[in-house]
Amino acid sequence: MYVVVFRNRKRADIDAAAYGADATCMEALARAQPGFLSFKSYTAEDGEVVAISEWADEAAALAWRRVADHAEVQARGRAAYYESYTLLAGTPSRVHHFDRGAK
Repeated sequence: MYVVVFRNRKRADIDAAAYGADATCMEALARAQPGFLSFKSYTAEDGEVVAISEWADEAAALAWRRVADHAEVQARGRAAYYESYTLLAGTPSRVHHFDRGAK
């Protein structure tokens, strides 16, 4: 498994409708990529957003980074949507899982 964590803060003057449309499109496109496992996004009380995507391996995550439509929206994000962001990516050194319903 390869994990990408995208922490971001939106600009105060963001075009929310345009951002929402791009986000919806990018999530659908990511889900269609080979090696995609999951995506979740959380917004903190202070407005920071943390988005977590899981990929089968680093190659799958890097391939997603190079998808032309994704690269185009990334550039638009830097120009028009984000005040700041930090991306963390890697293979977890440990994974613990608990599932009460598992037999």
